[in-house]
Amino acid sequence: MRVLILALSILGILVCSDAAKAGPSTTTREQAASVDEAVFTEEATQETEDRIGLDKRKRRDLQRRLTRLGFDTRASGKFDARTRAVITRWQAARDYPKTGFLNPLQHQALLNESASTANASIRDNKSGGNERRARRRGGGGGPVGVIGGVVGGVVGGIFGRR
Repeated sequence: MRVLILALSILGILVCSDAAKAGPSTTTREQAASVDEAVFTEEATQETEDRIGLDKRKRRDLQRRLTRLGFDTRASGKFDARTRAVITRWQAARDYPKTGFLNPLQHQALLNESASTANASIRDNKSGGNERRARRRGGGGGPVGVIGGVVGGVVGGIFGRR
């Protein structure tokens, strides 16, 4: 009986050896929607920004979104010189014309970017929490972890205490 269990354990290890050689994922990630070329060429001015219709609440929201993207600014609801400098840095990082003002296309691009970043952060936090809980319980290794546990139990049973 022990020989049969040992043979099954070795077979399980051999079957799971492909998982150890898996390497990085080759699956295609979600691609961002194609960006309108006008975003990169249309100049943004005070006039184009006024067309967006940003009230104090919307300006504060944009300032918070810029901060979440790593462009730190105060969420005052006023586009002062500091906020204009942050918008200019955001535009430069995205290869937009560096004006410090937004046009409707850039505004939408900023909203989309911050929303996708927030969604990615939420997904990472959810999966990270599940993995931590699974590791605390002793699992979380997926099929390889389960088989490893079975193999460890069998080998421990064969060679361990009685």
